[in-house]
Amino acid sequence: MTAQYGAHEVMEMHEVLTDAIDGINQFQLYRPHATDQQLVQMIDRHLQFMLSEYNLMVQTLNQKGMNQAVPYRAPRNVSPTYGLDNPSTQAPNMSIQNMDDRDVASGMLGCYKASAVFKMNAALECADPQLRRTLQQGAVNCSEMAYEVWQYMNEKGYYQIPTMKEMTTNTMINTYTQGGPMNQMGQMNPMIQMPAGQHSVHQGMNPNDPYNMSTMRNMVL
Repeated sequence: MTAQYGAHEVMEMHEVLTDAIDGINQFQLYRPHATDQQLVQMIDRHLQFMLSEYNLMVQTLNQKGMNQAVPYRAPRNVSPTYGLDNPSTQAPNMSIQNMDDRDVASGMLGCYKASAVFKMNAALECADPQLRRTLQQGAVNCSEMAYEVWQYMNEKGYYQIPTMKEMTTNTMINTYTQGGPMNQMGQMNPMIQMPAGQHSVHQGMNPNDPYNMSTMRNMVL
């Protein structure tokens, strides 16, 4: 009898589910060390969602009904603060008693970043469409929860964003320009700059068509 899943799928799901269990256990260890109520509420909310998502993945893997992956909805968004403002020095704690809100939030953020990669890599190895969609949504959920944690850290000054000089930033951004439209052969059509007052040539025109080329020359000249 043929197995219902491929070898890659089974091994990848083993890694994902183990990582999910580790994440839930890790957050439970973090919770007693969180003192800020905003962070405490976030941990409780995330733990509940993580457990529900884990159960959904187990149900989907066992093919117990067509379960729809649920997206995570962050309760709020804040505008990022850019730049450095006397960032504090960082070093490992000498004792578990030294763990503070920043340590807890940073651990949560690292957990989500790793889990997002785990789940997306696993999705790329899945042949089963339902399992694939569940993992894809799980990766997005980790990304959304990571961003919520990062927003908290940025707002509190725990995670500051270094910037470059405005001239350097603009030079990098302006290095890239838009490409031209593709024709039916998958090739870029040339972008023709028309003199002022002239009508532009239709972008879908075939440059290999002699009639179109002669029409183009007449419009330009």
